[in-house]
Amino acid sequence: MVDELHLEAANQQRIRFKCNEDDICGNFDPKLLRQMLSNLLTNALKYSPKGDPVDLELNGEENQAILLVRDRGIGIPANDQIHLFEPFHRAQNTGTINGTGLGLAIVKKAVDLHQGTIYVQSEIDVGTTFTINLPLLNAKKFESGHDKSCPD
Repeated sequence: MVDELHLEAANQQRIRFKCNEDDICGNFDPKLLRQMLSNLLTNALKYSPKGDPVDLELNGEENQAILLVRDRGIGIPANDQIHLFEPFHRAQNTGTINGTGLGLAIVKKAVDLHQGTIYVQSEIDVGTTFTINLPLLNAKKFESGHDKSCPD
């Protein structure tokens, strides 16, 4: 997916992927997970200056996977953050940048379906970080040297 987004961004922006765990095994819906990450990364690229990288991190902590998407873009005004996950809501500072206001509502619904949580930290002209915590439902983390397949 990161490679696909690089092609769409015409190499003007890069996504830096960092994974701090060797093995995280969870019971996730792959289509919903892809939709979550795609929407967040596309937004991060869209609202960031050309040439500035977007960070995607995957961390494991206790019984959850933690995904972070961080940009150095226009930021989200505080009064818009409370409505961020409502359908058709767009922040007041998006100007003429194309969008429907549905992407983050879809992300929130997908996170909820995974029984996870999503948080946003944002500052105008500094950037935005979305943090998604997804429980590792019916799964376990495998240590190096053990069977690395996910349980059914």
